[in-house]
Amino acid sequence: MDFDPQLILVKAGKGPDDKIDLVKTALALAASDHEGISVARYINHVLKLCDEVGMRHQELLQTGAADDAGTKLAALKHILADTHEYTGDIQTYDDLQNADLFRVIDRRMGLPIALSILYVQAGQAQGWDVRALNFPGHVLCRIEDQDGERLIFDPFENARVMSAPEMRELVKMVIGPEAELSAHFYEPASKREMLIRLQNNIKLRQIENSDYKGALKTVKAMQLIDPDEYRLLLDAGVLSARIGQKKAALDSLEKYITQTPDPDDRAEAEEMIAQLRETLH
Repeated sequence: MDFDPQLILVKAGKGPDDKIDLVKTALALAASDHEGISVARYINHVLKLCDEVGMRHQELLQTGAADDAGTKLAALKHILADTHEYTGDIQTYDDLQNADLFRVIDRRMGLPIALSILYVQAGQAQGWDVRALNFPGHVLCRIEDQDGERLIFDPFENARVMSAPEMRELVKMVIGPEAELSAHFYEPASKREMLIRLQNNIKLRQIENSDYKGALKTVKAMQLIDPDEYRLLLDAGVLSARIGQKKAALDSLEKYITQTPDPDDRAEAEEMIAQLRETLH
């Protein structure tokens, strides 16, 4: 199978969002950590998931189930959660494996964002409107039917349907006791946003582990799939400085100050630039 990670990432960054293959791009993001491993096995597994969801949906219809959002979600849950046992990793939540789609497929567990990629891919392969939501801290998914019926479910908890009170409780747990549900939390995430969120989980954990070289590598991959995201220039600049790549840091920070709209952020970056220039003399 022809699989060029760099080409896939560049194509995702240059092309329209609806043409991004979520699974292939997520695998491309993790591919450098799995050199020598056959990617075809993972792609074929996801294709099998998609086929099985379609077959399960037809089985449910043949037994008299209505062709609605509930039946479609039941098909997704039966295949991903019940049959293949995909679930959230509660015990070792912060393990980097939980955001690496190779290891998520191997272990059948991961972070909400990683699991949402599989649910979205399997649902959209049927032509269904399945999307991840811009929910803070913990990704939820939404399936919407043609008649407007909408169900929100948690891929981390075996596709459990979430009620409004449960979502309110979740947002308070993630943000704080004073937080309330916002209309923004119900907005669907683009495929590019999903992939960036996946990588942000990796980047933050690498930084927490003082793996600045690894975090910079992650940021550079993020820049390929989202070249217009100016905030990644700041990340690249700070991380380059951390590992002693001062000229690369200056280059990123100088580009950042030409793009950031916030004067305070610009001033902070200019101060970093001044400090770096002093160390070069």
